[in-house]
Amino acid sequence: MSTKIETLVDLYSNSVAAYADNPVIGQRDDNGDWTWMTYGEFGEAIEKVRGGLASLGVTKGDRVAIISDNRVEWAVGAYATYSLGAAWVPMYEAQTQKDWKFILKDCGAKVLFSATDGIRAQIDEIASDLPELSSIVVIDDPAGGDAIDYTELMARGSEAPAPVAAVSGSDLAGLIYTSGTTGDPKGVMLSHSNFASNLNAIAEVFPLDQDDRSASFLPWAHSFGQTVELHALIYFGSSTGLTSAKTLTRDMPEIKPTILVSVPTVFNKVYDGLQKMMEGEGGVKKALFDAAVSNAIKREQLAKRGSRSRMVDLQHSFFDKVVLSKVRDAFGGRLKYAFSGGAAISTEVAEFISGVGITVYEGYGLTETSPIVTANTKNARRIGSVGKAIPGVTVEIDTDVTGDPEIGEIVVHGPNVMMGYYNLPEANDEVFTPNRGFRTGDLGHVDEDGFLFIRGRIKEQYKLENGKYVVPSPIEEQLTLSGYISQAMVYGEQRPYNIAVIVPDFEYLNKWATDKGIGTSDVKVLLESPEVKELFTTELNRAQSSIKHYERVRAFILEDEEFTPENGMLTPSLKIKRRAVMAKLGDRINDLYEGDDPLIGRNE
Repeated sequence: MSTKIETLVDLYSNSVAAYADNPVIGQRDDNGDWTWMTYGEFGEAIEKVRGGLASLGVTKGDRVAIISDNRVEWAVGAYATYSLGAAWVPMYEAQTQKDWKFILKDCGAKVLFSATDGIRAQIDEIASDLPELSSIVVIDDPAGGDAIDYTELMARGSEAPAPVAAVSGSDLAGLIYTSGTTGDPKGVMLSHSNFASNLNAIAEVFPLDQDDRSASFLPWAHSFGQTVELHALIYFGSSTGLTSAKTLTRDMPEIKPTILVSVPTVFNKVYDGLQKMMEGEGGVKKALFDAAVSNAIKREQLAKRGSRSRMVDLQHSFFDKVVLSKVRDAFGGRLKYAFSGGAAISTEVAEFISGVGITVYEGYGLTETSPIVTANTKNARRIGSVGKAIPGVTVEIDTDVTGDPEIGEIVVHGPNVMMGYYNLPEANDEVFTPNRGFRTGDLGHVDEDGFLFIRGRIKEQYKLENGKYVVPSPIEEQLTLSGYISQAMVYGEQRPYNIAVIVPDFEYLNKWATDKGIGTSDVKVLLESPEVKELFTTELNRAQSSIKHYERVRAFILEDEEFTPENGMLTPSLKIKRRAVMAKLGDRINDLYEGDDPLIGRNE
């Protein structure tokens, strides 16, 4: 579809008309088989749910919320809401009842879609604090309490269809709440024009085909997954197969995606998994694999310089057929492009993935920018950067914040910049410049060719005791490239040096320990063993070879509990809740230094 859109109602209605017989969303049924909804069926479902929501009193300007992971009903509910002129407010199943209560009360939701009746029951417990919530629709289970089933909602809509409302670009399309790593979530108000500007820019710099398909596991409750995957794929008449981070490797051969929308952590795991697999194979297979990737990277580096080598090309043809195509088969055999956002991906990982034959395109954005600000494209790609500003968007670097001549705060101007934070005028004053530029809170610099490089979050930046500034996230990404390190949090504010809290990759660690004759039945004993401590010291030294001397981790804790949203150590969008980790492990962190740390133990 080449026609520019002004609203998300234009988006789905145009695609339903143009691609009626194309598959749009696929998911496993109760028997484990894949079923695919067509665009035509998608449009019919939206009409029924629109009528059902209208029967519940939803009109223009209302809020409709959902607590659910990605599913067909999520997408149908969203577009039905848009077409009534109401705003869509997504939440994660992994969030707490406290989070749900805050968001539902703050936005004043009139109707809530609940994935399960168990979630509905939790909402009923706090219903007295939600006076504006009049109806709950349960998707999966028979509805309890005063709720109705999703099937009943659709039946009501069939009996009493509702017309599409008059919706303009300036109307509020959705409230996406930030993760709230340091306080209550903030409701980001995104208009139809905000979303549409991003989608029109994608169409200009990276158009997709009807045949393109993604394997969807990033939550649509987050702006990156919602815009770059759900909305963008519908824009082009493409399709998506619903999976999860846990089942991605199982499902990809059946979904057969051409694109993967992801975050650096997942690419790190792909890199790590392939490396481990080859280590296990050993011998000729590993030698061939290493040679194939090395030759592919050499070929790409030559291409960047506008050069090529007949010998390198011949070797690539051989390696691609014998080795690399087998690797791509594990991803379904059609995967061509990977889009990475959320943080800067390691150059080592990006070159590796591209060497396998899957081109990685990094981009940058935030919920507040709908989300895309910059992106690498087919005609303008620089590994290590997050690309150039997309059409219509301008990036400025405010070096006054840092006093550095090159690195400063990234400020964004463009039609993608949010309407503002809901009910938070003081927060809006903090982030908007006088000419409506958005202060991102991220550090970066732009090179002479216009490519943006991310240096971390200003709020994450801290000073060591010696006055040197440290941004921990790039160091953490580097550490997790070790096959033995699953997660890492780096810390050292007002301390003489950095330390790390490390969650090992226990599958790999246990295999190593078994080979060494070390018992693995007691995890805590295993992590305290001198051999394991020596192993991780070696791994840290290897991972930090390219890190500045003063930034290097000098001591570490091995933690046996993974950071997850469920235990409060990660946000639902998979960001580390640093103060939560520090509060839990405060005594052990203090033991690595002399003296108490005033930051440890503070409230989240």
